[in-house]
Amino acid sequence: MAIRKPKTKPAARKRLVKRTKTPVRRAIHTEAAPKAIGPYSQGIHAGGFVYTAGQVPFDPATGQFVEGGIEEQTRRVLTNIKAILEAAGTSLERVVKTTVFMTDLGQFAAMNAVYAEFFPADPPARSTVQVSALPRGALLEIEAVAEA
Repeated sequence: MAIRKPKTKPAARKRLVKRTKTPVRRAIHTEAAPKAIGPYSQGIHAGGFVYTAGQVPFDPATGQFVEGGIEEQTRRVLTNIKAILEAAGTSLERVVKTTVFMTDLGQFAAMNAVYAEFFPADPPARSTVQVSALPRGALLEIEAVAEA
């Protein structure tokens, strides 16, 4: 006597879900932004987003900090971020979040005025925090997340 398996209705059958591979993360590198000074990438493209490393005001042409105060440093940092994003195939217009680290929130208004030049309409979400120190005595550091 043969054992019969019960018939199942098509709706009750388990369906196999085809899994897709997770997109590979890709390191971003450009000569238009400062070289990494440690074991990190200038940026990473992963999961439909580009994540930049925190940028301090190094001029990539000279490898030195820019001369001047918070305005000049903010402008240099955001120019570096722009270069990384463009190397990844995106732009400042697609930035969804930034984090600004400052050593003196008393300079917030001056930083904010320059920041507004780079994000004139529909600026990204942002967090700004005061920290006790930044690499090489920088006045600020900014990181960004953008849609790829």
